[in-house]
Amino acid sequence: MSRERVPASVTADAELPAVSGSFGHKAAITIPHAKPSGKFVITALAEGQGRKAQNGDVVIVDYTAKTWKSTKDLPGTYGKGDAPKVFPVGKGAVIPALDRAVHGQQAGSRVLVVAPPAAAYGTTGDARLGVSATETVVFVVDIVKVLAADAIVAGDQRSVSKNLPAVKAGRSPASIAVPDAAAPRRLESSTLVSGSGPKVKAGQTVVLQYSGGVWEDNRGKDRATLFDSSWAQHQPATVIIGRGNVIQGWDTTLVGATVGSRLLLVVPPGLGYGAQARKGLPARSTLVYVVDILWAE
Repeated sequence: MSRERVPASVTADAELPAVSGSFGHKAAITIPHAKPSGKFVITALAEGQGRKAQNGDVVIVDYTAKTWKSTKDLPGTYGKGDAPKVFPVGKGAVIPALDRAVHGQQAGSRVLVVAPPAAAYGTTGDARLGVSATETVVFVVDIVKVLAADAIVAGDQRSVSKNLPAVKAGRSPASIAVPDAAAPRRLESSTLVSGSGPKVKAGQTVVLQYSGGVWEDNRGKDRATLFDSSWAQHQPATVIIGRGNVIQGWDTTLVGATVGSRLLLVVPPGLGYGAQARKGLPARSTLVYVVDILWAE
């Protein structure tokens, strides 16, 4: 799909689609008889009271979509079995119409978006959806939740066995102190903070904060050198769990854990990256992770 320069958005136009229905339910969109003006319109239909979405935050949205010229209903998230759309703000992970629609809007808001081709599916359109290269697309976006770039789980952290790493976690990369001992040979999972949310199920999209270090390289150190951290990237990670999209140690431990929990994981090589060396990771490394489970659907 080709992409042209995205125009600046405006909040009003002479002719706008009419929208009925309430937040949290599929919107009914009525397209005007007039031709689209070509303006990129983003306007709040109802303002929420939650966190305002900023770059690096992760948003969970539901939406309804329709083409202007052909008045064709497009796939949204309110169909049976459909899941909300989850994406980081300002990172180009979705089309501009959705990315820019949420920026600066509060959780709980319903937003109308009129997107010319440059803000929607580009100058080639999207044949899979049946959207032509000249089609203006209308979205009604419900901002369900906004997770801050530095979000952490709430609750007091419990201590763990002296044979396991000690953890200090806040709104910056977690500090991991690896004991001066040989790494466990088996997978270890300890709940540092018990969440009160639902249990994570295989196949769900999960939003996480995490930090990871290598046991062997950091043995006996008060503060491990991290090879990866979502906190350091200022962006929670979004993964599909239980389907082999992440290392087996994560799939095994996160499925069944509750949302709102913080976990300490010690992952042996066979459940991590095995004999495969990666940047910052020697082959056959035992991995230590601190994982905050922020949301799952």
